[in-house]
Amino acid sequence: MLRIFVSLAAIYATVVALAWFFQDRLLYLPHMGREHVGTPADRGMEWEQVDLDTEDGLTLDAWWIPAENPRGSLLFFHGNAGNISHRLDSIRQFNRLGLSVLIVDYRGYGRSEGSPSEAGTARDARAGWRWLVEAAEVPPEEVVLFGRSLGAAVAAELAAGLAPDVSPAAVVLESPFRSVPSLGQSLYPFLPVRWLANLDYDTETYVTRFTAPLLVIHSREDEIIPFSQGEAVFEAAGEPKEMLVIRGGHNTGFLDSEPEYSDGIEAFLEELAGLRRD
Repeated sequence: MLRIFVSLAAIYATVVALAWFFQDRLLYLPHMGREHVGTPADRGMEWEQVDLDTEDGLTLDAWWIPAENPRGSLLFFHGNAGNISHRLDSIRQFNRLGLSVLIVDYRGYGRSEGSPSEAGTARDARAGWRWLVEAAEVPPEEVVLFGRSLGAAVAAELAAGLAPDVSPAAVVLESPFRSVPSLGQSLYPFLPVRWLANLDYDTETYVTRFTAPLLVIHSREDEIIPFSQGEAVFEAAGEPKEMLVIRGGHNTGFLDSEPEYSDGIEAFLEELAGLRRD
């Protein structure tokens, strides 16, 4: 029995060590689709490629997709896998809502330089913000920050870190998690994730640090990030805020839930963000 116990303990220790060593590779999945699969032109949208310069000297790949008679502009942060070309359906949805879109590939994703990290994605987000308000000359009060999954943490961190006198029109977080340790512990209850984690992405705290109107979107059927995680983020945030409950899977809910998905965002933009169509 002692020999069996020692063997099991050794196996468990090995699993814990591997989880600690490879945790970045479990979160960041740029290899799951490095090549572009299309462009906005394939969906009938005008667009241009944009190079973004980060504070630490990297060049990021981004797309600018202007809307006709825009009500505002959306800074889009995607999830942890694939690249910007895998978000064409989402871009088209936002364009139809009257939002011009700047979508950014994080460092190490798609055609962007570098390797992903938590500090790095924060710098990438700031590079996107600077391009919108400085190069494109979009007033901050006309910018909507949007993030899905990992991107929700990136968007929330950007909103929390902006100067006190700088506020976007709104923040939209789709399928957010409370934090990496919290999500990891719920997904891997047999591991001491809170002790192992060297990544944070504390969305639940970020939302307490900005006052822009917040919309949290989450599906009860989300098979990757439990609905309870999104609920906790929503509860932590101050007013004004709304929650849009959708249906469908983690990667398909925004399509599965049409037209309720777009109608819900439209209402939020009109009523809380103050971005009305001409």
